Amino acid sequence: MFKSKNEKRITSKNKKIRKFKLKDVGKPNLFKEIFPYTDVSKIVFDNKILAPRPAKEIFITDTTFRDGQQARPPYTVEQIVTIFQLMSKLGGPNGVIRQSEFFLYSKKDKEAVEKCLELGLPYPEITGWIRASKEDVPLVKEFGLKETGLLTSVSDYHIFLKLNKKRSRAMNDYLNVVRSVLDLGIIPRCHFEDITRADIYGFCVPFAQELMKLREESGIDIKIRLCDTMGYGITYPGAALPRSVDKLVHAFLNDAGVPGCLLEWHGHNDFHKAMINATTAWLYGCSAANSTLLGLGERTGNSPIEGLIFEYIALRGNNGIDTTVITDIAEYFEKEIGVKIPHNYPFVGLGFNVTSAGVHVDGLIKCEEIYNIFDTRKLLKRPITTTITDKSGNAGIAFWINQRFNLEGNKIIDKRHPAISKIHKWVTEQYEAGRVTSISPEEMEKKARLHLPEYFMSELEKIKFIAEKAAVAIVNQIIEHPLMKNMDTVQQETLMQHFVDEHPSIQFAYVVDMNGRKTTKNITNIEDRAKYENYGVGDDQSDREWFINPLRTGKVYVSDFFISKMTGILCFTVSAPIVNDQDQMMGIFGVDIQFEDWVKRAEDMEDMDHIALRAEYKEIKSKARHGHH
Repeated sequence: MFKSKNEKRITSKNKKIRKFKLKDVGKPNLFKEIFPYTDVSKIVFDNKILAPRPAKEIFITDTTFRDGQQARPPYTVEQIVTIFQLMSKLGGPNGVIRQSEFFLYSKKDKEAVEKCLELGLPYPEITGWIRASKEDVPLVKEFGLKETGLLTSVSDYHIFLKLNKKRSRAMNDYLNVVRSVLDLGIIPRCHFEDITRADIYGFCVPFAQELMKLREESGIDIKIRLCDTMGYGITYPGAALPRSVDKLVHAFLNDAGVPGCLLEWHGHNDFHKAMINATTAWLYGCSAANSTLLGLGERTGNSPIEGLIFEYIALRGNNGIDTTVITDIAEYFEKEIGVKIPHNYPFVGLGFNVTSAGVHVDGLIKCEEIYNIFDTRKLLKRPITTTITDKSGNAGIAFWINQRFNLEGNKIIDKRHPAISKIHKWVTEQYEAGRVTSISPEEMEKKARLHLPEYFMSELEKIKFIAEKAAVAIVNQIIEHPLMKNMDTVQQETLMQHFVDEHPSIQFAYVVDMNGRKTTKNITNIEDRAKYENYGVGDDQSDREWFINPLRTGKVYVSDFFISKMTGILCFTVSAPIVNDQDQMMGIFGVDIQFEDWVKRAEDMEDMDHIALRAEYKEIKSKARHGHH
């Protein structure tokens, strides 16, 4: 991205600013008077007050797939693609969510980038993240990305204690990597890691000035991300550097000569200040606020995108944002990824707009605005609800259940349902026994499961569903592999052996042709090889459900559970059609999976929403039949 006329004018003006030289100290300045480590970090004031000067344009950038994945098990490629699409819809056509940052190292990272690029969405723009190493730079070029983040740590904690370098050596190394990125015509985004513990005028500003020189020479923008790595940033008037957010932004704008459109704030929530620090950076001239969905990030997390969305609207108006997608994102994280969102989490928690103020069903119509932050039904698809007390009655209990589980149409539970009366009786008994607090959502859900079992999945059904869904995803991956599609037996057996070795829960794998005859060996783990060497080889398998169903439907089939004749272990079969590049079915791939071992892969299953899963589970099971070998 070349400089606009306005940006050239800014750079030209900034040539007159005072030159700050690097202070190459002999020992690290760790600011122990501010960060004593054995005590709470101190807030120091210089009593100089700066007036806000908001950036001309503000926007949100995303690091859900980079910083966000450092806080949890990695997302699957499918999950990344879905989240990316939801994020694009949330930020709208004007790019309020402007960019999204991706790792570029693993096979999965690369596949996720490829699939998100294939979507062709204008926003968010996909950018990379690499270490400050020349060897990593070609990764960015490989994907044709226009911009990449570079890890350029700036505090003496990092430079001296982590990198074991002097300041001058660190700066030179960083600048050399930046030059290698510029040589490829790519925009470098330098991540000034741990800036709230750094020597601002002894290292950060001189480094930024050198970067602006390279920008002038190359004609390519160079961005700077101000990384509050430990969440030490503060917003108090008159607070001093290096912790003052407003003075940090001011230093880069006015002393380092960095245009606000090239500045980005990245904050952590260690001291509950991530949101206010990001907004303050906006107000003092920093255009971009970096964040993650639900605030998920390493340690205590980052600024939550959904929070910044509402902050943006309050400051600049809607600008094409679709706030209802926030609820879609939260539901996806809970139901598909297994993230448990606290009930009181703003905007997305189940109880964020639940009032305990005694408003009942009739009162909701009369005075909803008294108890709700805004029209949550319109903006978030989340109507206001009430907590249950002894005053709720059957109508209130039915209303609560219908709202909580989004029951509509003929699924709505009437207040005259016998189960509602039983729950109401239990609530009444609670208060007659002296209870003074409202009934919690957890208690209500437990009673709903007890008295309305037909609306919920059992624990066993839930475990089965999750196990089957994970197995189908894995099988879909292997049947799409080019070595599987060509029906070359040797190549298929090699691929399947790798597949089985990666997934020890698979009892054995095989391929049959369109006549139901096995064309490969039975591929197993080495300890089971002798048991399966000749099992079913040469037999006609064409009457088996696992063969018939994919042949008839062209879709993946999941059998019911059975006891394996060979091992005596509870198993299930997953089979799928093998289709060539001309969409012709060439054969059937099948695997027998040991159920107990397989389900151990699924994490946080107790956090899944029973009702949300049940409809999908029933749809899948209605197509399945008992299958065995």
